[in-house]
Amino acid sequence: MRKLYVIGIGAGDPDQVTVQAIKAMREAEVFFVIGKGAEKQELVDVRTTILAEHMDHPYRIVEIADPPRERNPMDGSDYREVVADWHERRSLLLEQEFARVDGVGAILVWGDPSLYDSTLRMVERVLARGTIGFDYAVIPGVTSVQALAACHRTVLHRIGEPVHITTGRRLREEGLGGGSTVVMLDGDCAFTSVPGETRIWWGAYLGMADEVLIEGVVAEVGDRIRELRAQLRADKGWIMDTYLLRAPD
Repeated sequence: MRKLYVIGIGAGDPDQVTVQAIKAMREAEVFFVIGKGAEKQELVDVRTTILAEHMDHPYRIVEIADPPRERNPMDGSDYREVVADWHERRSLLLEQEFARVDGVGAILVWGDPSLYDSTLRMVERVLARGTIGFDYAVIPGVTSVQALAACHRTVLHRIGEPVHITTGRRLREEGLGGGSTVVMLDGDCAFTSVPGETRIWWGAYLGMADEVLIEGVVAEVGDRIRELRAQLRADKGWIMDTYLLRAPD
């Protein structure tokens, strides 16, 4: 493989794909997709829809089965160690497929490659092993954080205040800091652990046809979000949601 593009494709709306991303896609002959099973096939389908709309020449899609990952290790393993092992196994699978390509490849990344995504780490692992070599470039995309703010027609922070971006796991461990907090990768509704007067702007399936938005104070809408989230996940088999938290003035 001569070159690899790592392309951010936005939070789910095909119209969020940038002109720069389209130009990069049109240089590629092969697209690598890490599949997450039948339940999350819709995530692959969105990528193929984007390609069908924007590509101007024949191309191949190489789907790679995502190796299993222990979500709640019981043997005392550190969370970082578990994730690092998962990234290593993913990178080995990618390396096998990269080695079969003669030309330009691409990986379409949900949102933006810089924010809670492992693609760049895996690419660096492949290059560090030195078995194969190639150049690569990163194309930024619209994140779910930006999409959330746009959908709710709000600003992420008050005047002059910081924005803290974290995960549900860290929110439970560290609590709500000052300013505004954006929470991603929350599988356990960690917003239920913050003071009830905290305001929340929540969104699921942002940019997609099934997009759902709720805004209010946690004491009033927290249970509704938690119940709806559980129902949506049961109905679709997967869920991706993001939310903004802010303490009262």
